Amino acid sequence: MAADLNVLREKVNQLVPLTDEDWMLLEPHVTQRKLYKGDLFCEEGKKGKEVGLILEGAMRHFYVKNGIEKTTYFYFENALTGPYLSCITGQPSLITIEALSDCSLLVFPYAVLKNAFDKSQRWERFGRLLAEWALAGVEERMAGLLMLSPEERYIELVNSNKRKILERIPQHLIANYLGITPVSLSRIRNRAMKKR
Repeated sequence: MAADLNVLREKVNQLVPLTDEDWMLLEPHVTQRKLYKGDLFCEEGKKGKEVGLILEGAMRHFYVKNGIEKTTYFYFENALTGPYLSCITGQPSLITIEALSDCSLLVFPYAVLKNAFDKSQRWERFGRLLAEWALAGVEERMAGLLMLSPEERYIELVNSNKRKILERIPQHLIANYLGITPVSLSRIRNRAMKKR
């Protein structure tokens, strides 16, 4: 577990270098967890209490409306994941996060992280930078869904730094993420390939 803890500390240090004293506000509360394909890290309607760092595997973040799943995000190795809004507000989660493959994570209670924000200026800065990163991602995603056509969203995905989605996610989930049917995705891909 020591090597995995170093991965988490390095992830945090990329944003804010921590002292050993800062790190000890979190480290004793971190546990390892294994999820198998199809397992849920958090579930709509249940209060979120944990944040995790994915060491291995892929996960997706989705909402359900009238029984239809709406995929909004994918997570891969070295990504922090969790039902942040639920953790912050204490309200039941609006999202579900599902393992798309067998996953290994480091998990810790959000309450411990919040306590670290209160006790350490470095952790507080980490929280601010993490919130800025999350907000930028939400705005980018929302703008894409509202301003781009399905074909433009697909082309933007192909040309982005999100290649892991195309390489590791099943086509029907990519279609769901783009807000289209798998048949539409197939047509868009064929048109895009002909233009090359």
